[in-house]
Amino acid sequence: MVVQDDTINTGEPEKAETVPVVPEQTKIFTVEILHMIKDAQQQHGLRHGDFQRYRGYCTRRIRRLRKALKYPQGDKRHFKRRDVTIAQLTGKKADERFFHIPLISAERAWAYAMQLKQESNTEPRKRFHLISKLRRACFYALQLQELCNTEAFDARTKLECEAYVAWMHGSLHFELQLWKTAGEHLKRAQVVYENLAKALPDDEQELYRAKVNEFTPNLRYCAYNISGGASSGGKIDEILELRAQGVLENLDVLVSQTKTESSEGLQTIDWRGRKVTVRPEKVRLFLLSAQELDKSLAKATKPDSKIELIERILMDCKDAIQAVRDEIKQDPKLRSLTTGQTVSGVQYLLAYLSYIRHSRTLQRNLCLVEQAKLNFDDPNQQSQQNVSDGKRVRSQDLARLYEIILQNVTEMQQINGMEDDAQYQSEVENLAITFKAFRCYYIALTLIDMKKWKEAVALYERASNYATEALKGKASAEFQLQAELKTVVSTIEGCKFSAHAYSVLEDDNSEEAGTTTKSQKTTKPLYERLSLYKEDQSLHTKAPNVFKLTPEMEPIPCKPLFFDLAMNYVELPSLEDKLESPGKKAGGVTGFVKGFLGWGGGGGNK
Repeated sequence: MVVQDDTINTGEPEKAETVPVVPEQTKIFTVEILHMIKDAQQQHGLRHGDFQRYRGYCTRRIRRLRKALKYPQGDKRHFKRRDVTIAQLTGKKADERFFHIPLISAERAWAYAMQLKQESNTEPRKRFHLISKLRRACFYALQLQELCNTEAFDARTKLECEAYVAWMHGSLHFELQLWKTAGEHLKRAQVVYENLAKALPDDEQELYRAKVNEFTPNLRYCAYNISGGASSGGKIDEILELRAQGVLENLDVLVSQTKTESSEGLQTIDWRGRKVTVRPEKVRLFLLSAQELDKSLAKATKPDSKIELIERILMDCKDAIQAVRDEIKQDPKLRSLTTGQTVSGVQYLLAYLSYIRHSRTLQRNLCLVEQAKLNFDDPNQQSQQNVSDGKRVRSQDLARLYEIILQNVTEMQQINGMEDDAQYQSEVENLAITFKAFRCYYIALTLIDMKKWKEAVALYERASNYATEALKGKASAEFQLQAELKTVVSTIEGCKFSAHAYSVLEDDNSEEAGTTTKSQKTTKPLYERLSLYKEDQSLHTKAPNVFKLTPEMEPIPCKPLFFDLAMNYVELPSLEDKLESPGKKAGGVTGFVKGFLGWGGGGGNK
């Protein structure tokens, strides 16, 4: 069973309940009507022409809105009509969702009418119901217009509402076969959408231009019926154009206000001749802080403070890029890299943020180079004095810094969406050549410290070629390095002759020392002369003199051995008298005395 809405016979709005208007206006709303209804239609059935599904979605959406806003129409038993008034859109408790109620109601009635139009091919009497539903849609559209004609909405919303109301009335009059008024309304909607597209950024114009093209077949059919089938469409177009210009008297004013509002508060960015709308709030705040960074850097005098300021903005830039990527992930339509032959607005915004991140990183690295040069003693500039008492910086340290900068420039060339921009690529390429010149210069200084004169001359020559090429190319407006390049070119001219002279002197000294070199040749293996540097060509052969695996024999003293052969033939005296017999008792001290003096015992009688 299909539930039908109440029908009316006119397109005039009914009198709503009168509520005193709150004088204080706290919010100004911006509602992108066309964008909102197109998204809803594509996601809920109209992609396949299912108007019944879209009508069901609109019904559920209205129910959810009234429940969330606590604005029901009566209770479960009794119905009490409550239309949205300006009181709900003003004051401190104003809510934009109240504006969605009449808009979705108009969409529901229009979707029901289009469903009936499909069914009227087999059941002609449904055309009466179709007309009734279109009148109901016009009624809600007029409610919408009444709300928009206040200070609660900006100029863009007013323009979109004017076009929406004109389109809805044009659809009604087209079904009523009132060709003249239908053409006037449709032409008015077409003019408003065209002017609105001109006032908006490039990435938002496609939707409005597509809507303008939808009116062309109906306008031609209206012109055909007005002229009675004759080919006088040009005359009716001129009439409708003149009528359309007079219908909306404040069109130019609203368009100019829309242009102003779209450019305020960094809602749009203008980069390399293209405007892009900035929707995420985090990105808007980051762009505002990025504008203030240049002023802060101008006030900072020390490289340390500049590096600290840039690193803070780089952290915010990382969060802003992540916010844009999250928006792309949430909306499947934004995942495509290109729309037609141009990069989409969100992708272009992502490219712009990536460029800010790489350019600020490059600016920080240049500050590191500036800080390192304070502790660097350039051998080619004898008058230079150290400003800082920090650790001495070597030329290879500066060469490493320029290598990091070149990697950063390479990442700038590979930003998605900027591959086809020839001017951008030429500027970045010129920037890369500039830093290659600086890198070659400091590598040459490193070779000078190692007394490799010939290699240093070659690097000086290459640095000079890079610097000359960079000076001829188009310099980047953000990084002004022309003066430093000219200084390097003038310095290299003297350095090349100096290094060449040292190389000639080294060759002469090597010829004079040729005889001593031959006499100093040795056959010692490499492990015995590790502390001495010597070019040994034998180390590159198949049998290098590195270590002897079989060491030479060396004489060593041996331990003496003694062989006692006479011991076997020696007769030893008997020692029995020295041993005590078992039956003989010791005499003690008295016996020892007697025996010692020769008296006592039997030994004296013998």
